[in-house]
Amino acid sequence: MPAHPMVVHFPLALIVVGAVFLTFAWARPAQRLAPTLAVVGTWNLCIGGLFVILALGTGLAAALDLQIGPAARNAVSLHAKSAVVTSCLVLLAAVWRGAGAATDSRPSGLFTLVLWAATGALILTGYRGGENVYRYGVGTPTARAATDLAKVPPR
Repeated sequence: MPAHPMVVHFPLALIVVGAVFLTFAWARPAQRLAPTLAVVGTWNLCIGGLFVILALGTGLAAALDLQIGPAARNAVSLHAKSAVVTSCLVLLAAVWRGAGAATDSRPSGLFTLVLWAATGALILTGYRGGENVYRYGVGTPTARAATDLAKVPPR
């Protein structure tokens, strides 16, 4: 059973939640909860960054054994390229926030903008992965059965 479909949901959830919490901490600096929101957002972002590495690794490993047609291959290639760029953006934001600032400090406007760019790229990458499964059947038993049937010589 491939690990990639199970792993990818963790960075999606953690990074989106982290972005929301850090945005609230940035937008409401006078609020009493702002430091707590910043801490929770920072932890979610940093843990999500670790899961991004795991998701990228499991995705690239899963792509090694794919037997798919040209249209699906192009879609998987676009998803993989998007995943590499997205991973770099997310890791940049996680390191910037995790190592470059106190966890309870208010994030800067520039950081918040970069974080939402990374979050948007992550959502787009996830959408492309879903398209690979639901439009092209990549990684599904139906796709594997079709590949196996294609290998059977005609009678």
